Amino acid sequence: MSHLLISAAHKSSGKTTISIGLCAALTSIGKVVQPFKKGPDYIDPLWLGRATGRSCHNLDFYTMDRDEIKHVVVKQSQGSDIQIIEGNKGLYDGLDLDGSNSNAALASLVDAPVILVIDSRGMTRGIAPLILGYQAFDADIKIGGVILNQIGGSRHESKLRNVIEHYTDVKVMGAVHRDPRLNIDERHLGLMPSNEFKQVSDKIELLSNAVKDQVDLGQVIALADSATPVGEDNIIDISNHAIVSNIKIGIVKNEAFGFYYPGDLDAFTAAGAELVEIDTISDKALPEIDGLFIGGGFPETMLDELGQNDSMRSSIKNAIENDLPVYAECGGLMYLADNISWQGKKAEMVGAIPVDVIMHEKPQGRGYVKLAVTDNFDWPIDHSEREHVINAHEFHYSSLEGMPEDADYAFEVKRGVGITGKYDGYRYKNLLACYTHMRDSRQNHWVSRFVNYVTECKKHSQTVE
Repeated sequence: MSHLLISAAHKSSGKTTISIGLCAALTSIGKVVQPFKKGPDYIDPLWLGRATGRSCHNLDFYTMDRDEIKHVVVKQSQGSDIQIIEGNKGLYDGLDLDGSNSNAALASLVDAPVILVIDSRGMTRGIAPLILGYQAFDADIKIGGVILNQIGGSRHESKLRNVIEHYTDVKVMGAVHRDPRLNIDERHLGLMPSNEFKQVSDKIELLSNAVKDQVDLGQVIALADSATPVGEDNIIDISNHAIVSNIKIGIVKNEAFGFYYPGDLDAFTAAGAELVEIDTISDKALPEIDGLFIGGGFPETMLDELGQNDSMRSSIKNAIENDLPVYAECGGLMYLADNISWQGKKAEMVGAIPVDVIMHEKPQGRGYVKLAVTDNFDWPIDHSEREHVINAHEFHYSSLEGMPEDADYAFEVKRGVGITGKYDGYRYKNLLACYTHMRDSRQNHWVSRFVNYVTECKKHSQTVE
């Protein structure tokens, strides 16, 4: 394995655009690149996946154990020449005081050398103590090089290179000059998702060319080649062996809904389910399916398109009323509500959940959550798992107004916000709708639970008929 981790001194250093450009540049010279993203994130992985042609997998200490992280790295790296891990936030940032879930901890876990992306605006001689401090803070972390970003010009670049060469032993592997064309439009949760961005191929090519022109790819490859392989012995069994057959589960995918973890989609296949893609903008009705999964996204940006598709909205509402098993997360929850209001516009949605969705300027729930299962959770689960707290995450700028006081919820929120601040997982008939985003991992095999639930509902329906 040839791998490295791209991190930064702090958030918003341009690490994601550099990572996308680097992945695309390496791909363009014939390297098979496997991207990974640290932490819970959907948007950056969409871009990294488009840049490499391979699904980007998340590595997250909160929802995965350490053996599982190494397993995913080894398994998903098969067939690739080089693996690029994009960090989140700064190299040493994280939840815990001891840094046990930081980018540095991930680099240590998988023995990955680090390239530090530094936003160089306004910096000259001061860049040296910054680099020296990052090296000294944890001597076990190998900072193999830096990529200077937002360079003001050739004179600025020359000064920075001379300072770094004089005071440190870190290689300058690249210097990317300030260019507004390299910026990717942002939305409330970060970069605009690539499934919405119409000129995504052009943008990736622009980033690729900028990196090829201004970053020494040979040095990057050599650094990745110096990494200690994670090892094939880390291929472990993380499944729960729940295999079914003859189950079709619809999955909504379009510009409004695109937040799906590749590992979760793989888990559906491993459980024997066939995923059937559905477009709630262009399709007129649900196909013949046994269950429905509506993931997250930004339905508020497609209000007109979603609202004008009356036949699909009616099809979904009727299916829920007729006991179709449905699981919806965040954007999916919003779509199933009566309506969504955003920036002075209001549009009717499916109407299966009797609430109004109101968008806000500031986050209403953002970060990691802990959920405890309530008696209203009726997916198949054994007694010991009912005592288990589920680690997951939420990112939403919306809230719900008008939820009935006697509503049933599948989860009690131990950390986070959810729907009410105390509960998440609205329950109605065979519908479960959450603000929380689940991650199928060893601590929470939600996919097989849902597939088994769909199977039970189908058997019950056939018995009744």
